Amino acid sequence: MRHWMPALLTALMLAAGAGLMPSAARSEPLAAPGTGGERASERPEVDLLLVLAADISRSLDDQKFRLQRDGYAAALTNPRVVAAIQSGLIGRIAISFIEWSGGSEQTIVADWTVVGNAEEAGALAQRIRMAPRAFMGRTAIGSAIEFSMLQFARSPWRADRHLIDVSGDGTNNSGVDLIEARTMALAEGITINGLAILSEVPLAFNPAHTHPPGGLVSYFERNVIGGANAFVFSAEGHEMFGTAILAKLIKEIALAEDD
Repeated sequence: MRHWMPALLTALMLAAGAGLMPSAARSEPLAAPGTGGERASERPEVDLLLVLAADISRSLDDQKFRLQRDGYAAALTNPRVVAAIQSGLIGRIAISFIEWSGGSEQTIVADWTVVGNAEEAGALAQRIRMAPRAFMGRTAIGSAIEFSMLQFARSPWRADRHLIDVSGDGTNNSGVDLIEARTMALAEGITINGLAILSEVPLAFNPAHTHPPGGLVSYFERNVIGGANAFVFSAEGHEMFGTAILAKLIKEIALAEDD
């Protein structure tokens, strides 16, 4: 690993496999190929299953929330990202976009969607831009990882590489234990990458949340990321989020091509 609660998680995974969702909301219907009853080996294959897990905790005001949403949408439709996807062995990846905040606050903004061309990328970006904001609570990174793990069992597509892409501007302060959640994800062969959004001014009521000892990038390296070729990118504030997520997506997709 560079610069994943056993009994509960097992029950949740079984529920997910049976088609049941956790209590968090589903904002889009799942468009699965076939009848939905295929075994994993019978599902259509893509180069990468990617869960984009975006922090929308209370440290993000409305302006920062919109900058983050627009950053994701712009990056997904960028011609360089589309070209990177198309250069893969299969030329398609599947993406699930979720947003999260406190321990029981996770929602699927855009369910599993295959992206293989500019039109498909544009349709996904539009769904992300238009969805309402669901939460504004605390910061439960471990619960976000746990929720993201469940999405892979629900995917109508299969891939050799499973990746959770966590973005956030603060430390874990709610929900399940972060280290345990990360350990469980790594045991399933899932890679977790991070995008640390740096704040110039610490939070007045909790400065260590956005400025932990050693810095937020170091916190992500020590506590969040893991798995094959895991890495952290940083964004110098939400204004630079779009640039950072663009570079990060290109790198992640390129690594999928190398596998």
